[in-house]
Amino acid sequence: MKEEPSKMNDVQQAINSDDIPLTDELVVSYLQDNPEFFNRNNALMTGLRLNDEQRGTVSLVERQQQQLRQKVYVLEDEITQLMSVANHNEQLFVLYSDLYLRLLDCQSAEELLDCLHQATTELLSLSSFKLWLVPGNNTEVAHHSLSTNDCAGVMQNRLTNDEYYFGRLQESEQNLIFAKPCSGSVVLIKLVHNEKTVGFLAIGSEDAHHFDPRMDTLLLNQFKRLVAKLLHQQLSI
Repeated sequence: MKEEPSKMNDVQQAINSDDIPLTDELVVSYLQDNPEFFNRNNALMTGLRLNDEQRGTVSLVERQQQQLRQKVYVLEDEITQLMSVANHNEQLFVLYSDLYLRLLDCQSAEELLDCLHQATTELLSLSSFKLWLVPGNNTEVAHHSLSTNDCAGVMQNRLTNDEYYFGRLQESEQNLIFAKPCSGSVVLIKLVHNEKTVGFLAIGSEDAHHFDPRMDTLLLNQFKRLVAKLLHQQLSI
């Protein structure tokens, strides 16, 4: 049986053939099949000159070193970003932990809302905080953080099938919740206790990109459960 020619022989024949044009793919294939090529042609490593936008011309070795340095820079930047995210998440975890203890110590609905407002606007440096309660719940408490307009339509549009809404709101929705237009982004957090919808929290940021649909909700999941439970206790919902 006649042995089929190897891939290397095919490439070599293609290179030696006048009928088949020499392409980048053929050269790459040949070098991959002949890793000893540059060992046999060591002078080519330093003698071959490549165009470089910043340095004019460089050798193949210099180009390899430049590419390796660029990879190192990219990895260092990624590590720096990961460390920054980890540090930010750690700070948030500590803040939420402290907030939970403060919320548990609240003795009234007013104190509870004061604590939530302060944590949102001062500790988290966000622009606004509002709580809207489903009609029929005890809303005799007077507090500047309570939204007294009819926001049932907002809840239906934004939170019927979701626990959260991140992003921008229509101006009519902004006026209903915050009683004023908001130029930035918001998060709406549905509050549910014992399978009963209590209402929602609305937190606004002046940064239009602060609240993004891709945000992680791990800490918010714990936060909303605790707030719903405490509201149930303090407002007898």
